Amino acid sequence: MSLSASPAASDQVATYVANRIGFIELERPKALNALSTGMIRAMHAALDAWRENPDVLAVVVRSQHPRAFCAGGDIRFLYESAQRAEHAARETFFIEEYRLNHAIFTYPKPYIALTNGVVMGGGMGISQGAHRTGGLRVVTQSTKMAMPETRIGLFPDVGASWFLARTPGAIGRYLAVTGEAIGAADALYAGLADVYMDDAALPALIDTLRSELFERGADVVACVERESRAHRVVPEPDDSPLASARGLIDRHFALPDMPRILASLQRKCDGDAADWAERTIAVLRERSPLSMAVSLDVVTRAEGSMAEVLRGDLDLTRSSFLQGDAVEGIRARIIDKDNAPRWRFARIEDVSGADVAKMFESPWPGNEHPLRDLRD
Repeated sequence: MSLSASPAASDQVATYVANRIGFIELERPKALNALSTGMIRAMHAALDAWRENPDVLAVVVRSQHPRAFCAGGDIRFLYESAQRAEHAARETFFIEEYRLNHAIFTYPKPYIALTNGVVMGGGMGISQGAHRTGGLRVVTQSTKMAMPETRIGLFPDVGASWFLARTPGAIGRYLAVTGEAIGAADALYAGLADVYMDDAALPALIDTLRSELFERGADVVACVERESRAHRVVPEPDDSPLASARGLIDRHFALPDMPRILASLQRKCDGDAADWAERTIAVLRERSPLSMAVSLDVVTRAEGSMAEVLRGDLDLTRSSFLQGDAVEGIRARIIDKDNAPRWRFARIEDVSGADVAKMFESPWPGNEHPLRDLRD
């Protein structure tokens, strides 16, 4: 087995080549592999080094830790930067994270993400793009996938809205607004995952990838697909909780704005539909009204290129921290943990279209945007 170290590595990420496969292993388990700026740079440097290297056929990104693939970005760092008014440090983090997301989305070799445990926020950003590379998004029975940003006054960033906008029916709108976590069967049903494997089979898969003879990147992908066929997800995707709720999701979340969605959920209905509506209303009451309205719009706007989506995400992260609910949401949920955020708007009905539109205004002229050079 050939094994060579990558020139880019940090103590929180291991990057190396083995058997003509570039491996990226996330090594920050105490923070559930939340991405730091250093981790983002190490990953991007490895991908750049392997991009034109004929001895690297494909890339595999994974975590060896059972609790999480990646729980997102380093939220505490972002909060502390805001508290110190270090806006440049925050923007550097997001600029570099979104450049990494775009590099994965446009990567010329198969990129395979083994997503066990928590896969949220930034974890989605470093895994969903695999689908566009001819690679795979692998989920397991422990996978807990979400874009839970409305809970902390943010929105589904890292280009995730591009994928949410392409899920069946109104599922993407529902997941963006509620931030609800989904399992493996749900992810397969929604088109946010490609294949399933049992957690216990991942070590053997890695052993196979390090020993089998591969001539092309497609052979590496075929190996993972072959190994996955021995495993069946329970429940099946068409019987998943998300599939079962699909009719209700489409009925309510296809409506054009949050006040109408809420009004629809509040209309009298019976049985399971009433229980589901009541649970969903309770979730919405906990989220930032401004963030939910913005998140709905983010998915609606995500019909263009990934480059356009990421440029918009950068504009929105700036407004979310400077004039939105991000700082207060992180304080209430992550820092003080009092779970009593004082949102900018008290009620969903209080947020106007003008309030939402203002959040999308870019502080940069087009020719000066930090991500102006991104092209899909």
